[in-house]
Amino acid sequence: MSEWQQLKLGDLVTLNYGKALKAEHRKPGKVPVYSSAGLTGTHDTFLVNSEGIIVGRKGTVGKVYYSSEPFCCIDTAYYITPNPEKYNFQFLYYMLQTVGLEELNEDSAVPGLNRETAYNQDIALPPLPEQKAIATVLSSLDDKIDLLHRQNKTLEAMAETLFRQWFIEEAKEDWKKKQLGTLLTVKRGGSPRPIQDYLSDSGYRWLKISDVTSLNSPFVFKIKEHIKEEGLSKTTLLQAGKLVLSNSATPAIPKILMVDTCIHDGWLHFPVSSYSNEYLYLLFNHIRPELLQLGNGSIFTNLKTDILKEYVVKHPDEASLLKFQTVIEPIFTKLLENAKQIQTLEKLRDTLLPKLMSGEVRVQYQTEEVA
Repeated sequence: MSEWQQLKLGDLVTLNYGKALKAEHRKPGKVPVYSSAGLTGTHDTFLVNSEGIIVGRKGTVGKVYYSSEPFCCIDTAYYITPNPEKYNFQFLYYMLQTVGLEELNEDSAVPGLNRETAYNQDIALPPLPEQKAIATVLSSLDDKIDLLHRQNKTLEAMAETLFRQWFIEEAKEDWKKKQLGTLLTVKRGGSPRPIQDYLSDSGYRWLKISDVTSLNSPFVFKIKEHIKEEGLSKTTLLQAGKLVLSNSATPAIPKILMVDTCIHDGWLHFPVSSYSNEYLYLLFNHIRPELLQLGNGSIFTNLKTDILKEYVVKHPDEASLLKFQTVIEPIFTKLLENAKQIQTLEKLRDTLLPKLMSGEVRVQYQTEEVA
């Protein structure tokens, strides 16, 4: 690694300040607008006329985003522009994720990243050809992950279309209207209190609403927190394969568990159901806007179980449900296969990233000859 340079981040990049652009001042357009929280909207004119890297400055400190097109960066974030003589831009995007910027908060009131503090971080910089080779390895994994995500988005849209066609647009007249509470058993999870006394680094998984709010998949694999065994008698332990529905914070989100986990009282589960997980998942997604409205707004504390139990649906005949299951099950099987591949690729990428950036793992590359 003798050819690697030991530098300060400020020797390599310039963190440019974004400019204020309130939501009410944005005009209709296709230019992406980034804040410290990532993509937050669009505008009709750009601030930066190139690709760029965005780094959270206020709020979501140190989070790194990439824009492949001209963009706006508001004043809660910094931005970096390409400088091909100094760094490979894709390499820089990945390297910034390993510098520890997210841990450099210097404001107790509103989280903030001081530019000089960021500039003072130590980095190891390989030669440009090796930067390119490292970026190629990591971006190829991200490209595969992105492709699988797009495939799953198409598959899920297909499933939703089929559900709507079969059970809404072409619903049979003789299907009886029934309350959901007569078709499935609705139960709430439970929480040992005070919960802080039961949280642990290991033990039983503890599913939180925040584990799923940004999850673009029907399936839950990753759960961050755990609770001690002593709290088990005060909660509900579900096995992998069960379907849950959020009823607080961000309500009416259905997910299918792929791991065993405990659920708190912000979750509903259905120990007995007339429907398959696939049908129930699509049904809940279809009626979610109405459930939110019945709960008096899109943001509310609790989706009461009575709202769900009393919700009236047209109950299809058994033959229609079985026929639909033969059509929909292969789609969900492919969704799950892709989701598992995504988990594997993300784990590989996240394992390789720090090793490649530190030089612990090296990649072969050709030195570019100067004519």
